[in-house]
Amino acid sequence: MKITASELVTLVGKQFGPSEWFRIDQQRIDVFADATLDHQFIHVDPARAAKTPFGTTVAHGYLMLSLLPHLTSQPDFSIEGELMTVNYGLNKVRFVNPVKVNSEVRAVRTIKAVEERQPGQWLITTEVTVEIKGASKPALVAETLGLIVVAAATR
Repeated sequence: MKITASELVTLVGKQFGPSEWFRIDQQRIDVFADATLDHQFIHVDPARAAKTPFGTTVAHGYLMLSLLPHLTSQPDFSIEGELMTVNYGLNKVRFVNPVKVNSEVRAVRTIKAVEERQPGQWLITTEVTVEIKGASKPALVAETLGLIVVAAATR
């Protein structure tokens, strides 16, 4: 669906997704641990993690958060004249349920608010829920902020 920037407000309350399922394997967890220097055993030591209530290694909460751009990258709509969208931050994040190694996750998005910050710049507040295949509770729920910049001719 292609819309103009001024039509963004019509998306408030609409849900998009779910995305494709995405597997969280041990290699991804280990690479994230190396990148962030967070080598806590529940993430990287399968033998020790097996003795915890999780029964196996689990992904870092921040790994799951860092995957939001990928999990929400499937386009459900496009905006005429869009020059770029930048990450503007987060209002709230809750890590609800640990993601065990080899689990599959996907994202569902709901547009919560749209605000024109200045001509050609639109701030979109989106609630993103990352679901775990087979689990009743999601991995995380985050309220993300994206700033969409559109060309002057298409405002």
